[in-house]
Parts: sequence; structure tokens; C-alpha cells
Amino acid sequence: MEKVDLIRARAVPLRADNVDTDQIIPARYLTAITTDGMGDGLFASWRYLDTGEPNPEFVLNNPEYKGAEILVAGANFGSGSSREHAVWALSQYGFKCVLAPSFGDIFYNNSLKNGFLPVVLPKEAIDALWDVLEGDPETQLWVDLRTQNVRMPDQQSLHFEIDPFRRDCLLQGLDDLGFLLAKEDQIAAFEAGRDQPAAA
Repeated sequence: MEKVDLIRARAVPLRADNVDTDQIIPARYLTAITTDGMGDGLFASWRYLDTGEPNPEFVLNNPEYKGAEILVAGANFGSGSSREHAVWALSQYGFKCVLAPSFGDIFYNNSLKNGFLPVVLPKEAIDALWDVLEGDPETQLWVDLRTQNVRMPDQQSLHFEIDPFRRDCLLQGLDDLGFLLAKEDQIAAFEAGRDQPAAA
């Protein structure tokens, strides 16, 4: 898992609330058991027309947002099923972070476990970002996990909360298994101590 620290990148405004995991990655892509090619299915029902051609009306198909690494979405992003594929699709497409007023609980936790940063910001901040990003797609945002701040285009800095354990895992690039393996020597020492007979 890649380390997450400072994300300085352009962003895509997705003006939509209640985007569920079925919309993030349609069910027909769920047969995959690896992340390979998962980005092709991101928002597939919105990105592509019935003919298979890109939908010119969908924001991700706007060439001005090509290469953006931050998604700015509406409230309750990632609601719905528990599929990790939704996080995989966002990551494989090239996003490293999503900003929203709120998230589906399971999606939020799946994101943190898969090295993808979900950041909760006030709705008024998201509304302001949508306006700025639509007016100037070259706008860059700074998302600093160490200080837990997002630097807005007007240089205002907004603090966000994150579980300290998950924050440390992201900074070190560790998933749950990686965290345990990093403690292997300590675990072995503890187990060895348990095997020693008690003092008389």
C-alpha cells in the first residue's frame, strides 16, 4: 500500500448527493477479484452512453479535468453495499482522495483500509469548491494528512478529523495485515515471555 501524506493536485467537482456504491462501480464489474482494470468501470453508467462511447455531459469526460487526483463530491458519498470494489475503482482511475460533507460508513472504513483518503468537510466548503473548480479546472488543492488540513483556493485552511490509528497506517503505507507484520518482533517477544515458567 502506498503511503499517504501530502496530496497536492487538481480536483473534479461531482455535484451529486447520495452517490452509492452501485453508481461508483456497477454490479457487472464485481466478478473481478483484483484491482486490475477496475478504473474502467468507475461511474460506468454515467461515463458511457448506451453505444459505449464516452458521455460528453459527464464531468469525468471533460478533458479539462484529465489527470485530477481529488474528487469533490456531495453528501452521503459511498452509501449502499459493502463492496471494496468502489474504493478500488476510484484508486485505479487515479484518485487519491475524496472530499465530501459525509460518507457511507462502510465505504469510509473500506477507503482507509485500502490506502484511499476520505475527508469530511462542511457542506458550505464543498459548495464553494464546486464553484471554484467549475470556474477554473486548473485549481489545485492541498490535502495534508500530517496536519489534517485542506488548503482551500482562497488560502483558508480547514481542519478535518480522522481516527489516529488509521491516520498512522496511511502515513506509513500499512494495511491491517501490514500493521501486524510490522509488529512481528514485538509479538514474538511477547509470546516468548508467555512461555517462560512463572518465578517461584
